[in-house]
Amino acid sequence: MKKDMHPKNYRPVVFEDLNNGFRFLTRSTVASDATTKWDDGNDYPLIKVHITSASHPYFTGEERIVDIEGRVDKFKARAEAAAQAREQRIKAAKKQAARHAAKTEKTEAKKSTAQA
Repeated sequence: MKKDMHPKNYRPVVFEDLNNGFRFLTRSTVASDATTKWDDGNDYPLIKVHITSASHPYFTGEERIVDIEGRVDKFKARAEAAAQAREQRIKAAKKQAARHAAKTEKTEAKKSTAQA
């Protein structure tokens, strides 16, 4: 094995699930400025995560959407904005087609009066 391959700061860290407050102590190299007191009375670095096995629908058996950061709302807003933009483009194209048809009609009318 290569020497000094693994990080030196491998230490106990507390992970906290923001959905349900579930916390667990494990070892990690992830950096954190926040700390918390664990059941044994010691302070450990605290890492807040959006989802863990305690809140993930696959492990809990629940069918629900966990949307902490508003991704679903952002997607719906973008889809609605795209639909409105599409409708505006269609209206603009119809107006332009109507203008073109009117202009063509006037040109045809002038040609027919000039021939008569």
